[in-house]
Order: sequence, then structure tokens, then C-alpha cells
Amino acid sequence: MAPGGLTSARVKRRDGEYYVRHISGLAATKEYVCPACTTPISIGTAHIVAWRADWIFGDDSAASERRHWHTHCWRISA
Repeated sequence: MAPGGLTSARVKRRDGEYYVRHISGLAATKEYVCPACTTPISIGTAHIVAWRADWIFGDDSAASERRHWHTHCWRISA
């Protein structure tokens, strides 16, 4: 179970483990900047939210550092 009581998938990547949550277009109510391509993720755009699952300071600290990614950018950055 991810921080905040929400369910997220836990995935392994080359740089560690992450909790990953898929955000639907209907749930995307704010604009974010993708850390991979540095372009905006517009309101209403489905995307990924990811944060470290193996963060040394714990899950709550990791969740506060979560980032919103374009789905494509998350896939190709693996």
C-alpha cells in the first residue's frame, strides 16, 4: 500500500524501485511539468505519478518527492 492509503504498483527500474500510479485524464486537474522532457502535462491528460519505493528516509518522505511524468516519457526512461 502506498502512502496515503492509495494503491499503486511497485516496479523495479535500473536505478531502484518505484511506486507508480496511473492518473486518468478525468483525474488530472492540475498542470505539471514532466521531469524527463520538461514540457507541461496539461490538465485532462492521462499520465504517471512515480516516487521511490526504496527511499532511505521512508515512504512518506518519498511521496513528498513524487513526480508527474508523461506516460511515454516514463516508459522510455526505464
